[in-house]
Amino acid sequence: MIRAKGQQCHSLAAMAALRVLADVQKLVLTWQQSTIRSRWCYLSFVQYSTAHDPNEKTFDKILIANRGEIACRVIKTCRKMGIKTVAVHSDVDSAAVHVKMADEAVCVGPAPTSKSYLNMDAIMDAIKHTGAQAVHPGYGFLSENKEFARRLAAESVTFIGPDTHAIHAMGDKIESKLLAKNAKVNTIPGFDGVVKDADEAVRIAREIGYPVMIKASAGGGGKGMRIAWDDEETREGFRFSSQEAASSFGDDRLLIEKFIDDPRHIEIQVLADKHGNALWLNERECSIQRRNQKVVEEAPSTFLDPETRRAMGEQAVALAKAVKYSSAGTVEFLVDSKRNFYFLEMNTRLQVEHPITECITGLDLVQEMIRVAKGYPLKHKQTDVSINGWAVECRVYAEDPYKSFGLPSIGRLSQYQEPHSLPGVRVDSGIQEGSDISIFYDPMISKLVTHGRDRTEALKRMEDALDNYVIRGVTHNIPLLREIITHPLFIKGDITTKFLPEVYPDGFKGHTLSCEEQNELIGSAASIYVALQRRSHQFLSNTRVPIAKNDANCWDLSVQLDGKSHSVKVTRIKDTFSVEIDGTTLNVSSDWNLSSSLLSVSFGGTQKTIQCLARDAAGNLSIQFMGTVYKLQVLTSQAAELSKYMPEKVEEDTSSILRSPMPGTVVTVSVKPGDMVSEGQEICVIEAMKMQNSMTAAKTAKVKSLHVKPGETVGEGDLLVQLE
Repeated sequence: MIRAKGQQCHSLAAMAALRVLADVQKLVLTWQQSTIRSRWCYLSFVQYSTAHDPNEKTFDKILIANRGEIACRVIKTCRKMGIKTVAVHSDVDSAAVHVKMADEAVCVGPAPTSKSYLNMDAIMDAIKHTGAQAVHPGYGFLSENKEFARRLAAESVTFIGPDTHAIHAMGDKIESKLLAKNAKVNTIPGFDGVVKDADEAVRIAREIGYPVMIKASAGGGGKGMRIAWDDEETREGFRFSSQEAASSFGDDRLLIEKFIDDPRHIEIQVLADKHGNALWLNERECSIQRRNQKVVEEAPSTFLDPETRRAMGEQAVALAKAVKYSSAGTVEFLVDSKRNFYFLEMNTRLQVEHPITECITGLDLVQEMIRVAKGYPLKHKQTDVSINGWAVECRVYAEDPYKSFGLPSIGRLSQYQEPHSLPGVRVDSGIQEGSDISIFYDPMISKLVTHGRDRTEALKRMEDALDNYVIRGVTHNIPLLREIITHPLFIKGDITTKFLPEVYPDGFKGHTLSCEEQNELIGSAASIYVALQRRSHQFLSNTRVPIAKNDANCWDLSVQLDGKSHSVKVTRIKDTFSVEIDGTTLNVSSDWNLSSSLLSVSFGGTQKTIQCLARDAAGNLSIQFMGTVYKLQVLTSQAAELSKYMPEKVEEDTSSILRSPMPGTVVTVSVKPGDMVSEGQEICVIEAMKMQNSMTAAKTAKVKSLHVKPGETVGEGDLLVQLE
């Protein structure tokens, strides 16, 4: 009886504890969601001037057929308009931010996009299950899929975008080019039919004249595009472009047109309703690209004069009216050095870089899309559209910018802090601290946007925002972004789509330090080292009893940077360190809060934000300075003298091995053990984020062993092939 009673009491206590735990978990979850929602609500306030009319009824519930930052972006506007939202997600995205933000969430399949975000049957079931009246597709995935729009219409569900005719006409690059010609829009010379095979591709390319652009008829986002300068590159480009097109869009048709050398990529945002009204909302300069994918965008363009802007806008509207377009869309042009412009394609969806247009026009494009989808006419006339200030967008990716200007990186965000506190900064993201960046989806972390009264202010705000952006756990492209926006040619506006390969012909190497900047970096490292030493002598704000007598005001150090040692003497004067570096003196001051992710450091009155990413007991420091991460070692003079006797690590001979430069999936393997390969010959193809990358031999040799086969997943640095 006693045991039973004790067991009963224990059971009741356990149940009570579980109830308390459940309540606590519920409170924590509610707090997390409210934190996320308050963050987005705050951003909504600063981003748009467009007010919502509560008497203008649209939809009760919208399903967002997308993920990540664009799903979060649509949810923000829906919340402002009083519309409930449904998120769809794959099983690996069950804890994603867009799932937490939405009112409801439905799992539509496993991680691969073909089984989840491209799974029309599962998404249609989610629509029926939740009773959603409309679907916003975001960009990518099913956003330009006419079959998806047709199936929605058959179920009397509104597609928040253009009708199927416009999607089909503009989504097919071959048909869109013919329509553009008929609408008197300037077009690029080229072959207007479908290219059947590699031999026909070579014949057509010769007729057009090299160089040519091979691109997917149903493509977009830089996928399925290759530039060819000769017959061999045409054959290779046809193979890769058709494979990428089939993988990304389920359509391997290709077209070929003349490649316009040294162009600018400038696009016009259009907005049209179902009543025949159409507007052009100025341009976006998108010339900074890598692998035909945009990296930095700005609005307006430094290059266009009012006459060219108007001509491009009017042609964009003429094309939209020719296909009875109704929604937000983007008409892309190539512009040569004489301001001649040529139609490239029309994206029948919300563009990734739409925030910069919202900043300079004050319009909420998602709200306008929802209104148009419901049948309301546009509120504005062309004369209402002005240019208010200047906006710049940087696409922050989980990529290694030192590899081909950005090969994907995967991992978990161990620390993440967006620069919201800075003026004129907008961050569109769909991740948070603890989120995973996986191989299954686009590696975008966020879209970082700054808005200023003029271009100078917008660029300065972007520079500060990049310096104050904390991203740990994955490799990111902030070093490249910061170098681009501070480069003299970019500041002058002297850019083309060849900017990156021309400015960095040997690849991106990071920021090149001037003598003054090098001293600031060394002074920062030495000061951090001293601050750490001083902190180690503190215990509950009281100085520990020293084991040995120590001069607490002066340190003789040796700082190693890029293989070179620098003699440094640090003298402490309150919170300021007087740092003598190779005979040059620099005053370095900060609050030296080493637990903070960011350090605001003053160098003789000049303020800069740095990040100490890593440090260890051996004096090794990783410091993000001017956007680039530098590795330094700080030692006492005596330790530096003794370190000369330490043996050096022998570097690995990489000429006989081929390692994967990125995580991805092996698509094909072109060799087998015993084969002879030539330098530059293709060994295998790896697909990462739906982009196919050819892995080639570094020397002429015999294949000793293969370590992968088609279909296998590889990580960055994994061994692929060994050569003899």
